[in-house]
Amino acid sequence: MTSSRRLVAIVLIDVAGYSRLMGADEEGTLARLMSHYNELLHPAIARFAGRIVKTTGDGLLAEFDSVVDAVRCLVEIQEAMRVRNKDVAPDRRIAFRGGVNLGDVILKDGDIFGTGVNVAARLETLAEPGGICISAAVHEEVAGKIAVAFRDMGEHRLKNIAHPVRVYQARFDGTPGPGEAGPRGKMRAHALVVAGIAPIAAIAGAGIAAWYLIGSRTSQPTPTASSAPTAPAPAAPAGGPGSPRMREMMKGN
Repeated sequence: MTSSRRLVAIVLIDVAGYSRLMGADEEGTLARLMSHYNELLHPAIARFAGRIVKTTGDGLLAEFDSVVDAVRCLVEIQEAMRVRNKDVAPDRRIAFRGGVNLGDVILKDGDIFGTGVNVAARLETLAEPGGICISAAVHEEVAGKIAVAFRDMGEHRLKNIAHPVRVYQARFDGTPGPGEAGPRGKMRAHALVVAGIAPIAAIAGAGIAAWYLIGSRTSQPTPTASSAPTAPAPAAPAGGPGSPRMREMMKGN
């Protein structure tokens, strides 16, 4: 069968601490793993229009036509696993790690090959148990479209990969981190801006009120000599030179 190339979102999932789990309880671990595969992973991948390329004992390789659907699928799986592990003893819990990359792969006999697949495998090893790591190419496509924020982990030198790869880590706790992207990060940034503006506005308002009060006091008119009220001139005495009585007295003299 001839090979062909295609651009796909590559998802690689495996179990953290699988060897330890199998060493402690082979049959129990395998039974729980198959339960997670059949009840959660396989249905979720099908629901998001993904295709399981192959399983690898403790993990699987899948491809998606949509990068957003690939990440949403993996987020749903990890959040569901938190619920499924809630009542399981910590030393018996099965926790998946996931890596997502966008790459041009070679499709041959139903399998996929290429550097894009290798990068996805390396990203998975960087993820914490129950976590997800994605490449910068994936982050560029899903930023603001996924209900999970991502922390920029910087560039990493991955084994057998020629060029450094910038890695982003999903943050399920909702706490912000440097270079965070996503709806939660944006909402928190908006809140910080509003919180920063509020005290500035309060100070400015107090300053304007003080300026108005001082200005209103100093703008009252000051009385001047020309504007001061003038007292009425005293009336002439009743016996002044021009009065009838005074003229009568002068005639008698």
